[in-house]
Amino acid sequence: MTDAGAASRSRAGKRARGPAARSDGARQDGALKDGPLNDGALNDGALKDGPRRDGVRDDGIRQRGPREDGLRDDRPREDLPGAAPVTLQDVADRAGVSLTTASRVVSDGPRRVGRNLVSRVNQAVAELGYTANLQARAVATGQSNMVGVVVHDIADPYFSSIAAGLIDVAHSRRLLVGLSSTVGEESEREYVALMRAQRARAVILVGSRSGDQAALADLRTEIEAFTSGGGRAACVGQDLLGIDTILPENAAGARALGRALVVQGHRNFAVLAGPRGLLTAEHRLAGFLDGLAEWSVSVDKSYVIHGAFTRDGGYEAMSTVLAMGGPRPECVFAVNDVMAVGALARLRAEGIGVPGEVGLAGFDDISTVRDVYPPLTTVRLPLARMGEMAARLVLTDASPGRPRVIPVPGEVILRDSTARLPSRR
Repeated sequence: MTDAGAASRSRAGKRARGPAARSDGARQDGALKDGPLNDGALNDGALKDGPRRDGVRDDGIRQRGPREDGLRDDRPREDLPGAAPVTLQDVADRAGVSLTTASRVVSDGPRRVGRNLVSRVNQAVAELGYTANLQARAVATGQSNMVGVVVHDIADPYFSSIAAGLIDVAHSRRLLVGLSSTVGEESEREYVALMRAQRARAVILVGSRSGDQAALADLRTEIEAFTSGGGRAACVGQDLLGIDTILPENAAGARALGRALVVQGHRNFAVLAGPRGLLTAEHRLAGFLDGLAEWSVSVDKSYVIHGAFTRDGGYEAMSTVLAMGGPRPECVFAVNDVMAVGALARLRAEGIGVPGEVGLAGFDDISTVRDVYPPLTTVRLPLARMGEMAARLVLTDASPGRPRVIPVPGEVILRDSTARLPSRR
């Protein structure tokens, strides 16, 4: 009996009995008769304790059980106020399979389940509105379905293209990618620590290393803690972390570009060399100078201009070259494409024709440079493919036992921006 009903009867017991009840169930003094009415409510206006004919209890919650038409009320429990959420056991019961089979289907585990059982489980999931408790699964298995990815600059098409390849592989495996943009080993270390706290399945670092040995050692230590807990780690960049590595052959690609530009007839060069201390920039600069040296061509140190690895960095570095007042270089090499795009904008603002007066080359072959005018000579790296390769290294079922290093060569792509015009021969 409800509290309201109990209180009503208590009050009724204390009152003196009045005149006899009328035939309509009300006392002659206007109070309601002590007893149930035909609509299931007590005579004092409180609902009767128990189910009503419409299947609704006095608290307004629909009963889960037989209805008057003999059918079960199988609405998802989440639709019922105050009811427990649907569990995987509910799904298994609804599909008529074991809990193990339901778990294999829902988690898309390595052991295969027959198509008929898969269909039944998926139908039960849809009908019951089941959603897996990923936090509970992470606690039980020691891993979540998250893959952490950190890049140096998501606005740079180089990094976003690699990230796109990673995400495609992760999506096909029903994994969630946690993407962050940060620069420097210390920030990367903090990100790996965060992924360890989140029980991430894997973490992938995309970007160049620096010469900061102390920060590099701290990053290695954090990665070791992550992998010792069952996580997997990989990087796209230099092989300095003791983990699976996709290694762009930056020096070799730049060396090949230097040779190709000399063959085109260029002799006087300037280099927009990127930030100091960034190993990718340093390797590309060194490789390019080596390629020129093979043909006995050198670059005056004053024409090696360092700047940010961005479009604006390229614009400013090109401005420095133009302000030097010496002989104008025949060709300018920017160590990445976004810097080359900035340099092209600066040359155009100055009214200097490319390639009529100055040739221009970059590195990476981001999609943008195929559409600028003139199309940019560059070194092509398979960026999206590199992301896919990195993801597959850490998402394979078998652990390799020792780090794998996969070199990725660059391909020189000669386009109109460095074409040697007849008047300049």
